[in-house]
Amino acid sequence: MRVLPSSCFSSYTSPMDREFLSELFAGFGPVTIRRMFSGFGVSADGINFALVLRGAIYLRADENSIPRFEAEGSQCFQYEMKGKLRMIASYWRLPERLYDDPDEVTEWARTAHAAAIRAAVKKAGKGKKKAAKKKVAKKATTKKSPKQPAKTAKKTKRAK
Repeated sequence: MRVLPSSCFSSYTSPMDREFLSELFAGFGPVTIRRMFSGFGVSADGINFALVLRGAIYLRADENSIPRFEAEGSQCFQYEMKGKLRMIASYWRLPERLYDDPDEVTEWARTAHAAAIRAAVKKAGKGKKKAAKKKVAKKATTKKSPKQPAKTAKKTKRAK
C-alpha cells in the first residue's frame, strides 16, 4: 500500500488519487470514488460516507462517532465563505495516524458508513412526514362544493 508523506495532510492541493483511495479503503470492500466539488466522494451501496477535500479525508459522523473523532483531536470539515467560517458537523477529518493503518481505517470507514446509513434513514423519514403533513393540510383546505338541491329541484320541475 502506498503511504502519503505527512506534509500532504495540511496542504490544499491533494496528491490523493483514486488508486490511493481504493487501496486505503480496500479492507472495507468495494467503494465508488467520484469527482465531487474540488475532490472526491467515496461511497458504498450508493451511500456517500467520505469526502476527500484539500488533501484530507473526512468521514461521515454522527452523535455516536463524533466523540471518537474528538478524542483523536480531529476537527469537522470547515470552510470560509463570505468572511464567515462554516462548519459541517457531519464530516470529520480522518486522524493522520490512520493513513498507515489500513485495518483501523477499515473500522473507521465501517463506522462512517453506518452513520451515513442512519442519516439517510432519518432524512427519508422526515421526507415521509413532510409529505404526509402536506397531504393532510391539502385535504383540510380543499372543500368540496356543496350540492345545491334547490337548483336541482327547479331543473327537475322544468323538465316535467
